[in-house]
This record gives sequence, C-alpha cells and structure tokens, in this order.
Amino acid sequence: MGPGDSESVEALQARYRGEGLAEAQVDPDPLVMVRAWVDDAVAAGVAEPNAMVLSTVDAEGRPHGRAVLLKGLDQRGLRFFTNHRSDKASQLAANPACSLTFVWAVLARQVRLSGRAERLPDAEAEAYFATRPRGSRLGAWASPQSQVIADRAVLDRRLAELEAIYSGSAHIPLPPFWGGYVVVPDTVELWQARPDRLHDRLRYTRRQPDGPWRIERLAP
Repeated sequence: MGPGDSESVEALQARYRGEGLAEAQVDPDPLVMVRAWVDDAVAAGVAEPNAMVLSTVDAEGRPHGRAVLLKGLDQRGLRFFTNHRSDKASQLAANPACSLTFVWAVLARQVRLSGRAERLPDAEAEAYFATRPRGSRLGAWASPQSQVIADRAVLDRRLAELEAIYSGSAHIPLPPFWGGYVVVPDTVELWQARPDRLHDRLRYTRRQPDGPWRIERLAP
C-alpha cells in the first residue's frame, strides 16, 4: 500500500504522531527498533525505505554525506556495499568513525546512528554481489567510482566492452575493488514527531560492543 492509496500522507503522519514514543514501548535493543521502523516504512509504501545518509570525515576534517542503501541488518550492525576506491571508502579507511541517518518524512520519523565501519569479508560481498541484477554487476566493473572522467561516453564504452566479455555468461565475478561494510553503532537515536514540535527523542548508548544499551530521553 502506498501513502497515496487507501491512507493519505496526512493520515499516516497523524497516526504515527499520535502513537508517540514511550520508553516502556521500545525494545532494549535499538537495532530491533530500527528493523521494525524500516519494516513500517516498507509497509507504508515509502519510496526507497532502506535509503540512509552515510556521513564520513575526510583528512581535512570536512564532513561528507551521501545516500546509500541498507542491505542487511543484524546484531553486528547495518550493512551496505560500495566501491573500495570511492571517496567514502577512502575516508572510512583513514577514519572509520561515521554516522547513518534514516528519514521517513511521511511517517514523521527519523533515526540517527553513529559508530564505526568495518569491512565485510569477501565471502559476504560475493554472496550479495551474486544477487544483484546483471546490469548492476557490470556497472560495478565499469565505473571508477568518484574518479574524474572525460564524459558519459567513457562509461558507455566500458560497459559495452564488459557486455561483450561476459556475453552468454551468467557468472560475473566480484570486482577486487568492490565490497561491503558493516556499521557497528554505539549510539542510536529514535525520533518521532509530536504536536507542537515537542517531539519524542530516545537515545541508546553503550560503552562496549557487547555491553548493555542505556536509554535516555532527550528534549526536542
């Protein structure tokens, strides 16, 4: 069901705002809540419900943000995949501290997470890469992500070359420069809009990767 079908955007926002966010109603594990909220966004028909803004810092201390897609969530953290020669990967290699932000405006919700990014084993990257559409796999080989290129024709020519190379073959191998990361959070904030801009904000923090989570309420 999409927001424009049987339930309007206004009705969705009113429903979620009316529910609020109480300490007694949330799970002790914030990642359980993140999964539930992503599922709510899917059920509400939100476009790209798994889109999240990844923020990193470069060598000069300047922040950089870009949207990536959540491709897995478990007790380790949140996973995404990219070119290891991209700007984001270079910045994470130098400084793995990063943050992730989800915004589902139609649900009047936001999630902010901060922690550290760790590279995933190649086996996990290979398993995910095999599930991507053929064009996306060829595109991963064709694009020197974040590098300056002369024009669009550079990509078109390289893609044509790769299509010729792998013509008739279902198997397209994982590029050696492509893989995944898991962001292991130590801080997670759930934000739910409320009337009069007195929004609910619950922040989870923990000191150790396997330690207990502490929940605190923040003023809006």
